[in-house]
Amino acid sequence: MHQRTLGTGGPQVSAIGFGCMGFWNAADRAGGIAVIRAAVEAGITFFDTAEAYGPYLNEETVGQALAPFRDQVTIATKFGFALDGRLGSLNSRPEHIRQVADACLKRLDIETIDLFYQHRVDPNVPVEDVAGAVRELIEAGKVRHFGLSEAGVQIIRRAHAVQPVTALQSEYSLWWREPEAEILPTLEELGIALVPYSPLGKGFLTGAIDRDTEFGDGDPRGAMPRFAPEFREANLTLVDLLRTVAVRKNATAAQIALAWLLAQKPWILPIPGTRNADRMRENAAAADVRLTADDLADIDDAASHIQPQGDRYPAVLQQLINR
Repeated sequence: MHQRTLGTGGPQVSAIGFGCMGFWNAADRAGGIAVIRAAVEAGITFFDTAEAYGPYLNEETVGQALAPFRDQVTIATKFGFALDGRLGSLNSRPEHIRQVADACLKRLDIETIDLFYQHRVDPNVPVEDVAGAVRELIEAGKVRHFGLSEAGVQIIRRAHAVQPVTALQSEYSLWWREPEAEILPTLEELGIALVPYSPLGKGFLTGAIDRDTEFGDGDPRGAMPRFAPEFREANLTLVDLLRTVAVRKNATAAQIALAWLLAQKPWILPIPGTRNADRMRENAAAADVRLTADDLADIDDAASHIQPQGDRYPAVLQQLINR
């Protein structure tokens, strides 16, 4: 697996990481542990979790899975939700951040959190206070690096002035290119890595979802406007483009989507997630797919004529983005 540097002064990690959000079911902990360990065997060394996933169960599963490999991997987790049962309830007060850090360390069974993200910007707490609290945790040896998630340019700059931000985690893919306008130039200027979550459009860019796909109970994609039947026909045009390039490169649509991201900047590190070991290996192999300048020009030219339809999230969740 090719390596990339996680921000200025950050660790060397695999070019493609692993988003572990899907492993929160206690009944299938053994299965989750097996897939995460298979990811290590595939060369992945960058793993992403959060206290909110489950909540709590995900961190426990990730910690148990990676215990034998602690000196080989980088683990990122997150704080920022109140987890009081109210959808979207936030809490980034410094005292709460300290409490979450201690709890995360115990659940992950580690001595130091490699990368500690603010999961969502809290409008009730100045980001300077958030960055200051994480800086204190870094000074105490409980955290190594500070990250933000779905933060806008001004928040990034304000936080970075107090405690250097190592990475920003935000959605970015051929299906969602909004970060290119302001976020990417700012990150390049400040030396901050971008860690795209949902780099495969929550599965859409893999080609596994078609016009007739129905989402089961509990699948959040059923409530996301971009997956609505009335928008799916237009959005599948982008998948057709990926399939066309994939045939030419002897790859899969998912691998082309990931390779496109890796080709954008050397400091972009996508974290696709899956509960399937074979899909994980397919994603990891995307690091070996090389898109030429002509390939990239063809993709960008074709994609420029495709306008994705539908919002990313329902309104109640969309309001938590890019404060």
